Amino acid sequence: MGALVTLDLPDDSPMLGLPWIITFGPLGDPDEWEPVVCGPYERPHALALAESIVAEEQLMAVVEPLLPAVSAEEIRGEIAAAQIAAEDEAAQLDHTDLYGDFEDTVDEELEAAGEDAEGGEPLAPPTEAELRAGFGRIAARLTGGV
Repeated sequence: MGALVTLDLPDDSPMLGLPWIITFGPLGDPDEWEPVVCGPYERPHALALAESIVAEEQLMAVVEPLLPAVSAEEIRGEIAAAQIAAEDEAAQLDHTDLYGDFEDTVDEELEAAGEDAEGGEPLAPPTEAELRAGFGRIAARLTGGV
């Protein structure tokens, strides 16, 4: 069994309506082979596809929204936001090291999440017809049709 990583979003998040991509890669050594990126899909389809693949293979699947930026400035804004978030995370890690081993806490949380996830059956992957219908809805959203 592999690993599935995605964002935990509230039900009203506007990101849920974005197109989503799946990046499949090796679970172990990242130099084994180049990751494979698939999509775009609607989020439920992306999750079901990723879950069905990692249920049977030792792979990591990252399911994330695809941000359809329409200008260079919008892309620069997203890059700046990501850089600020990384700096904030690094600062939090530095602060955490003063009071204990953050890695131990993360490992415990991952183990607990893994125990919660075990035992459930993976979602059935969507059919080709369902995926193609999803592609149509994504195209309509991206071109302003919806």
